[in-house]
This record gives sequence, C-alpha cells and structure tokens, in this order.
Amino acid sequence: MRYHTLKKKVHILMHPIEGNTRWDKLLNGFIILLILLNLLAVMLETEVNIYEPNKEFFHAFDVFSVVVFSIEYLLRLWSCTDEERYKHWFWGRIKYMMTWESIVDLLAIIPFFLHRIFIFDLRVLRILRLLRLLRIFRLTVYLKSSRMVSNVFRNHIQELVLSFTLAMSLIVISSCMLYFAEHLAQPEKFKSIPDTLWWSVTTLTTIGYGDMVPITSTGKILTSIIALIGVALFALPAGIITAGFLQEMRKNRRTKVHFCPHCGKELDPDLMEGH
Repeated sequence: MRYHTLKKKVHILMHPIEGNTRWDKLLNGFIILLILLNLLAVMLETEVNIYEPNKEFFHAFDVFSVVVFSIEYLLRLWSCTDEERYKHWFWGRIKYMMTWESIVDLLAIIPFFLHRIFIFDLRVLRILRLLRLLRIFRLTVYLKSSRMVSNVFRNHIQELVLSFTLAMSLIVISSCMLYFAEHLAQPEKFKSIPDTLWWSVTTLTTIGYGDMVPITSTGKILTSIIALIGVALFALPAGIITAGFLQEMRKNRRTKVHFCPHCGKELDPDLMEGH
C-alpha cells in the first residue's frame, strides 16, 4: 500500500499540471529555471571569451543538469504505471517511453552519455551538443498553458490543414502564372516554375526581398492580385488559432478547480453555484 501511495505522489510531483501543492510549484519553478539556464549556457558556450576562462564551470553545470534531468526521467518512468494507460509494469513503461515528452527527455540527456562512451568527430560532437536545445521543449510539460496550445491545434487540425492546403495551392498556381508572364522578359531570373516558387513564397508571405521582381504589365497586375489574395489567405490560420484559444479559455474558466481556503480540499462547482 505504501509503495502505491508513494508512486502516486511521485507521479503527481513529476507532472505539475496534475498537482497543486507547494512542492509541485517549487519543483515546477526549479525545473523551468534549470531549463532556461541550460539554454543560456548553450548560447554562452559559443562565445570563446566567455567559455574558455569558465570551461570547468560550464562542464560542472552540464553534469549537474544531466544528473537532475536523469533522475527526473527515471522517476517519471518508474511512476508512469500509476496512470491507467501505462498500467502494465513492463509494456506500460515501454509505451510511455514512446511518447513525445519521454523522447524529448531522453534526447536532452543522451548526448552527455554518448560523448563519454564513444569517441566522436568534433563535427558530430557539436551536433550532439546542439541536441541540448531540445530541453526547451520540456517546458511544455511544466507550463499549464502548453496543454491549452496542444488542445487548440488538436481540435482545429482539419481547419489548419485545409488552410495550409489552400496556401500551398496558391503558391503553386501563382508560380505558374508568373513564370509564363515573366519568363520571356527575364529568362535569367524566372528560369523555371520551381525557381519561381521562391518569388511566390516571398510575395505571398509579404517578405518581398526584391531579388525577383516582375517588369511586364501582365506580371505586375498578376502580382498585385496575388499579393492581395495572399494577405487574406495567410490570415486564415491566425484567425483559426485565435478562435481556438478563445474557445479553450472559456472552457478552462468553466472547468477551473477551486480549493477551500481553510482545508485545501477541492470544492464541488455545483455546490458553489448554489451559494
């Protein structure tokens, strides 16, 4: 009984979204701070004037971070069987190891151990060190707002795929039109339809580097029309995501958990509405 109780407590502690105690918040803040400091360390290591005099400090900090993240990963793996979907003592843990958050956790620490087991070329070592940047994705586990973001994309995936398909279709169609309008006048710039795709992307995204500019009357007219359509079309995903966030925020307000200020127990929302 004590074993299962301890595992449940560890599981909640390792998943701050599920807990609401002081220890949950302290661990949450500590891990977030450690991840941000790791990102800062990765950036500062590229500054030779900073890294060389403090090489031992950076190494010690990296060892400390890996130890913390490794312990956290093992505790997550051990306590994951508290959830119903990972109930089996062996296959449940294998299933958990295949999840996105578990893979990110593993990729964030494995370069440290690989570097000490195998001898790599310096270029390979640099790539492995860059994998430490994946630790920023671990913030999604510790920020409650991350669940809102994932819910928005999950609930509106069909609309987003449709808008992306329309955008890609417009890029291809506009590239074909501009190629036939400008190829004879500027064969060195509008060489082919695949080359014209670059112009289409920069125009529809309103970047417009100016390296490929239409000079014919037909090309200018088509560009004006395509640019206006692009502004409206590329605003679609932003509108879909904004509507999704508003919907999710309203849902969170309705399902928000309230706790008694005296005993700390969760209050029944139906009883609260009656008072």
